[in-house]
Amino acid sequence: MPDAATIPAMAALAAERFGDRLAIADGETRLSYADLVAEARRFGAALVAAGIDAGERVSIWAFNSAEWVIALLGLSMAGATLVPINTRWKGAEAADVLRRSRARLLVTVAGFLGTDYVGMLEGEDLPDLETIVVARSDSWDEFLARVRPDDLDEVDRRAAAVAPRDPADVLFTSGTTGAPKGVVMPHERTLGVASDWVRMTGLHADDRYLMVNPYFHQFGLKAGILACLASGAAMLPQPVFDVERVLERVAEEKVTVLPGAPTLYLSILDHADRDKHDLSTLRVAVTGAADIPVELIRRINKELPFSLVVTGYGLTETGTATSTSPDDDFETVATTVGRPRPGFEVRIDDSEGNELPIGEAGEVVVKGPTVMAGYLDDADATAAALSDDGWLRTGDLGVLDERGCLRIVGRIKDMFIVGGFNVYPAEIENALLRHPDVLQAAVIGVPDARLGEVGMAFVVGESVDPYSIIAWCRDQMANYKVPRAVKVVDELPLNATGKVMKDELRARAANR
Repeated sequence: MPDAATIPAMAALAAERFGDRLAIADGETRLSYADLVAEARRFGAALVAAGIDAGERVSIWAFNSAEWVIALLGLSMAGATLVPINTRWKGAEAADVLRRSRARLLVTVAGFLGTDYVGMLEGEDLPDLETIVVARSDSWDEFLARVRPDDLDEVDRRAAAVAPRDPADVLFTSGTTGAPKGVVMPHERTLGVASDWVRMTGLHADDRYLMVNPYFHQFGLKAGILACLASGAAMLPQPVFDVERVLERVAEEKVTVLPGAPTLYLSILDHADRDKHDLSTLRVAVTGAADIPVELIRRINKELPFSLVVTGYGLTETGTATSTSPDDDFETVATTVGRPRPGFEVRIDDSEGNELPIGEAGEVVVKGPTVMAGYLDDADATAAALSDDGWLRTGDLGVLDERGCLRIVGRIKDMFIVGGFNVYPAEIENALLRHPDVLQAAVIGVPDARLGEVGMAFVVGESVDPYSIIAWCRDQMANYKVPRAVKVVDELPLNATGKVMKDELRARAANR
């Protein structure tokens, strides 16, 4: 594993070790590692020329692309801190992050999926933002054209001066349970996430990694870009998930590594023309913490050529905290998120902070080498989540079994109480996915005059009859878990990382 504790040091090491190897393939742009690092150095020098000082913040609001990677590495070389912005967010949401992070410069794009990112910021009060650079436009070329030899010398000095404990990135949480919070990660911890992901998957220089997970999320950034930088794997950025294009690129580029949400694999498995594409090179599948039907894991193993299927659990605040192992069986991979990663400890606490015994559900609390430094400018939120001795309260509900495997049963704020009984939506959702007509399911709690709350299920599927679903549930689970209402929808609202946006479902339920 590379002995580098900062992103600039790892970039320099990648250029030295993998210089002639393909680093990134993005349309007509194909860069070797030596070329990628040279382009990044030039971008960093342009930041110097633009007056960005070491320690200041630079934001990226753009789809997965070669320019995203160049900007990330370049700003790190210039001693700046990355602040990525979710491409699904609107102008007011992006402006809030730009204000709170006091970002001096923004890298963005024009016209992505018909969205005018620069236009959405018009009229917003952004006192610290001085420069907007639009990738794939004259703006990008003009920005780079300002570089002078002195700027290149200065970026080299700054790159060498970056320290392991300097902040590398501030990633804002999704905000599904309140206003987004900025998670501050030092270089050594951010690279710890990347290096551990390489160990977990066996990622190596001959791998070709199709990157569906967005770069603004820690999965795409740390288990994506930086994991490739650590291992020499080729990066194949995918700007938006389109199953047909993904299948084409797997065949064209001989993709070996394809992580993503369970919906990615379902889309591939159920695609009518899947067999027309050569998928034989696929080696590694990695998916997230949501409960996954055992049948999906069986299908992945039986119908797709992956030799390694891993389920992991992590947060923006922790990196990857647990994962399954190559020798775990289908059910373990499908129903748990495995055991703690090296250096991590996991326990289950009650609401008072007391550790619970094996088999009891409570809050997942973790401690490890890649836990965040804290929340940006929010000492109260940091103190509420992170203990003095480094234990992080995750807000997730989980259960540990006798093997030390963790099962996530929901979010604390998702859990609802029916007549005094705790109900975990993930458990009901997993049961619903066993129904032959249900393709996707999400469960929320809704107010009930007699029981306090009851379950409501939103399901996707053909020829689904809500009443028969409820009747089926009565045969499958305790009565208090049975949804009292089932709403059939064409699709579930998903965020950019494939998670169901339950706040939107609650709003729909309230408007009924």
